[in-house]
Amino acid sequence: MEALKERIRREGRVLPGNIIKVDGFLNHRVDTAFMEELADEFARYFDVSKITMVLTAEASGIALATICANKYGVPMVFAKKAKSDNIEGGLYQSEIFSYTYKKKATLIVAQEWLGPEDKVLIIDDFMAKGYAMQGLIDIVNAAGAELAGIGVAVEKGFQHGGDSFREQGYNIHSLAVIEEATPDHITFREDDPV
Repeated sequence: MEALKERIRREGRVLPGNIIKVDGFLNHRVDTAFMEELADEFARYFDVSKITMVLTAEASGIALATICANKYGVPMVFAKKAKSDNIEGGLYQSEIFSYTYKKKATLIVAQEWLGPEDKVLIIDDFMAKGYAMQGLIDIVNAAGAELAGIGVAVEKGFQHGGDSFREQGYNIHSLAVIEEATPDHITFREDDPV
């Protein structure tokens, strides 16, 4: 999606450790009008008329997933990273490694919110190695639900998480795939460096 790539070129920063900082519009300060454009772009790729839910992981994917779910007329469920007292009954869970926080976490979803009748579209703001995404896929599979697709706003292609899911046959669509990121330039898949 050219508008997203342009926004990353203009506002993104590359921090040490290949961290791409786009928190001015995507995952800290949220540009809701721009998020609606991203939701529309996902809807052009996925058949959202057949989904029953949008699923994401706590916390930074929640904003984009909520806007997508609202546009598609379905609920949004996010996998929590810690059990809280307000979750009752059975849980689906998956152990993951958080690339952002450099530690293990457990993704959990209450069984009452996800079941075999669901057709799930996973939406997330960022994907690096794909650990959180694998956790979400594991939860969908544990529920016996159908995974309709995986939508990612920004994929770090050089960390190969998305490519691994494509090789496994998952229906994945990333709006911007970054192939190289240095403080001096960002290269997008099939694009020239900036």
